[in-house]
Amino acid sequence: MPYEAWKDNEYIEKLVEELRANGTNVIVGSFDKLINWGRSNSIWPLTFATSCCGIEFVSLGAARYDMARFGWEVARSSPRQADFMMVAGTIVHRMAPVMRRLYDQLAEPKYVIACGGCAISGGPFRKSYHVVKGIDEIVPVDVYLPGCPPRPEAMIYSIMQLSRKMKVEKFFGGVNRKEKIADFLATHPEESMNY
Repeated sequence: MPYEAWKDNEYIEKLVEELRANGTNVIVGSFDKLINWGRSNSIWPLTFATSCCGIEFVSLGAARYDMARFGWEVARSSPRQADFMMVAGTIVHRMAPVMRRLYDQLAEPKYVIACGGCAISGGPFRKSYHVVKGIDEIVPVDVYLPGCPPRPEAMIYSIMQLSRKMKVEKFFGGVNRKEKIADFLATHPEESMNY
C-alpha cells in the first residue's frame, strides 16, 4: 500500500522522530526491527464482540476478506494467548469489570482497538443509563475504528494501522507502553489499584 494512502501519517512520523531523538544502539535497534517485524505480522486478536460489529469481525475469517493472509487468523478466546483486544460492540456497565479483567490478563505488550460507534462513544445508546460512554474510560485504546457497524475493509485497515504502530515501537526498554499506561493512570486514578 503506498505511503500516501494512509490517513494517520503525522502520528506515526511524530512517534518515529521521538524514538530517533533519544538515540538507539545499532545492535539493539536491529533487534527491535526484527522483533517488531515478527510481532506486527502475526498479531492474534482476542474477540470481545457483544453486538453487530462482531458479525462484521467474523466475516474477516471468511474467504472474501481472508485475514489469514496478514497473519491474524488465530483469533483467540483466551486473553493469555492474544496480542490485542478487538472490542466490537456495546459495553454496558455490568460488562465493564469483565472487560477490564480480560484486558489485565493480556500479555504485555497489549493493545486495544475500539471498533464501532458503541465502543468509541456509546453509539446510539450514549444517553442511556446502562451503557459505557466509550471504552477509553476503562482501558487505554490504541486505534479507534468508527462506523455503525464498520465494514470488514475498515477493520482490516484498523488492524494494519495497529501493525504500523507496532513496527515503530521500542521493544527493548518498552518506553512507549510505560508512558501510555502512566498517562492513563494519571487521568483514571481509580484504576491505579489494578497496576
